[in-house]
Amino acid sequence: MTTAGDMEWRRPGPTADQRRNDMLSGIAATVGSTFSLVLSTSVGVFLFDDPASRPEQAFWAVATTLPLMWRRRFPEPVMLLVAVAYIASQARHAQEAQISQIALFAAIYTAGAWSGDRRRARLSRIVVIAAMFGWMTISMSINLPKLPPDAFSTAAGPLPPILSAILVQIFLNALYFGFAYYFGDVSWTAAHDRHLLVQRAEELRREQDKEAERAVLNERVRIARELHDVVAHHVAVMGVQAGAARRVLDKDAGKARTALAAVEQEARTAVDELRRMLGVLRATDAEGPVPPVHGIDDLPALLESSRQAGLTIDHGVYGDPVDVPESVSVAVYRIVQEALTNTLKHAGPVGVDVRIRYLSREVEIDVTDQGRPAAPPNGRGMGLIGMRERVAAHEGVLEAGPREGGGFRVRARFPLTKKEAAA
Repeated sequence: MTTAGDMEWRRPGPTADQRRNDMLSGIAATVGSTFSLVLSTSVGVFLFDDPASRPEQAFWAVATTLPLMWRRRFPEPVMLLVAVAYIASQARHAQEAQISQIALFAAIYTAGAWSGDRRRARLSRIVVIAAMFGWMTISMSINLPKLPPDAFSTAAGPLPPILSAILVQIFLNALYFGFAYYFGDVSWTAAHDRHLLVQRAEELRREQDKEAERAVLNERVRIARELHDVVAHHVAVMGVQAGAARRVLDKDAGKARTALAAVEQEARTAVDELRRMLGVLRATDAEGPVPPVHGIDDLPALLESSRQAGLTIDHGVYGDPVDVPESVSVAVYRIVQEALTNTLKHAGPVGVDVRIRYLSREVEIDVTDQGRPAAPPNGRGMGLIGMRERVAAHEGVLEAGPREGGGFRVRARFPLTKKEAAA
C-alpha cells in the first residue's frame, strides 16, 4: 500500500554509470531493431500485405527504440515517444515486430520504476495502455473484415474463430502490459525500501553515537561521583584533625601527635580508596577479580573514623537486617559518608544520629546532625547531586534539608526486592 510519505519520496535520478548504460542499451536496441528489420524483409516476413517503403520502415524502427537512450532521465516523455512511434509504425504498416515490442515494454516499465511523481507515473501509464488497447480495437475492426473466407478453415475449437482471435489478442496484451506495469512498480518499491533501510541505518548510527556519548557522560559522572565520595570525606577529616593539631601543638604535644597520626591514617586510607577505585575502573575479566567495595558492613569503621575527627555519633540499626544487593549496599555507605562529610565541613564537630532501618519493603538511612549548616542547602553541591543520582539509580527516595530548630537531615529509602522483603 502506498502511503502519503511514499508519494512524497522521489527516487534519485540515475547515476553517471546508469546514464551511460542507458545510452549503450538504447544504441544496441536501435541497431538490433534495424538488423531485425533487415532480416525480416530479407525472408519476406511482413506484418501487413502492403508494407511501407524501406526507408520509412527504418525510420520507425529507429524512432521506436532510440529514445531508450534517455529512458531513466526522462521516463514519461520517453514512454510517450515510444508509444506514439509504435502506434504510428503499425498505422503506416512499417512496424519491426520483435525489438519494438521489447522497447515498448522497457519504456512502460521504466516510467513506473523511475518516475519522480507517482501520480503522474500511474496516470501516464494508464493512458498509454488504454491507448494501446484502443488502437488494438481499431486495428482489429479494420483488419478482421479483410480476412479471406478460408482464413479459419483449419479451426477445430469449441469457440468461434473470430471470437477466439479477439480473446487471444486481449489476453496476450493484458499479460504484456500488466507485467510491464507491475514490474515497474516493484522496482520503484524496492528502491524506496532501500532508501528507508539506508535512512533507518543512518538513524540507528546517529542513535548509537548519541548512546555512546551518553555512556561516556554517565561514566564521567560516575567517576566524578566516586572521586568526590572517596576524597571528600577523608580530606574533611584530615582538615579537622590538622586544625586540631595546630591548635594544641604548643600546649599538648601528645594530642598533636594523635591528631597528626589520624591525618596520616586518613591520607593512607584515601590513597587506598583511590587505588581501589582506579582498579575498578581499569579492571577487566582477564585481570582477575575486582577489589571489594565498601558497603553497609563497613559503616562501623566509617563512623569510628568520623568520631576521631570530632563528631559525636549515635548509631542504631532497627529491624532485622537482610542481605541487600551490592549496589544498594555501596549506595548506603556512600550516602552516610557524604552526610558525615557535609556535617564536618558545614557544622563542625557536633552530635550526629545515624540510623539504619530495615522496613517491610525498603531499607532507610537517616542521618541527622545538631549543627547549623554554614552554607544554604540549595542542592547544588556535588555531594547532594551524587546522593540523588545514587538514590535515583535504585528508584528510591531522597530527602535532604535543614531541620526545624537547627541541624540538617539526610534520609534515603531504597526499595527491596520481593525476595529481600520476604526475608
